[in-house]
Amino acid sequence: MSAEQKTTADLWKMIKDIRFGMFTTRHRHGEHQGHLHSRPMTTQNKDLEDGRLWFFMSRQGDPVADLTADPSINISYAEPDDDTYVSVSGTARVVDDPAMTRTLWNTAVEAWFPGGPENPDVALVAVDIAHAHYWDVKENQLTQFLVMAKAAVTGKPPRLGESGEVRP
Repeated sequence: MSAEQKTTADLWKMIKDIRFGMFTTRHRHGEHQGHLHSRPMTTQNKDLEDGRLWFFMSRQGDPVADLTADPSINISYAEPDDDTYVSVSGTARVVDDPAMTRTLWNTAVEAWFPGGPENPDVALVAVDIAHAHYWDVKENQLTQFLVMAKAAVTGKPPRLGESGEVRP
């Protein structure tokens, strides 16, 4: 893989159509205290112009309690059909912004939070992106197979796609 530096706009192109990201926090209590815990969450952004990822969560749920105790989080995105994988590290916080909540609100969120954006259990969570790493394979599957077969014969690692960094 070649290593490249991408922009926040490139990052958005990679993740915008991936329905769920695995949102990882450090568990704050119980027998699993300190362990990393991942949950599927839907990214609510319409774009990534502000350099933040946005999510809706329950104020009463473990993810909010976890990120309140330790705001360092990770979100991983995967689109295996396109061979695109992205890992985003950042700092999360609950944001009390009724205007932004209404802007990002949609019918899918309504299913989780009946009563609309005024539901007191709704927590709008912003993730300030510190760093992202991506792996993106552009070659078709036949080319991938041939490159890997060559690597197996030559003993040299295969060179497929690109890998790189995004730092907003």
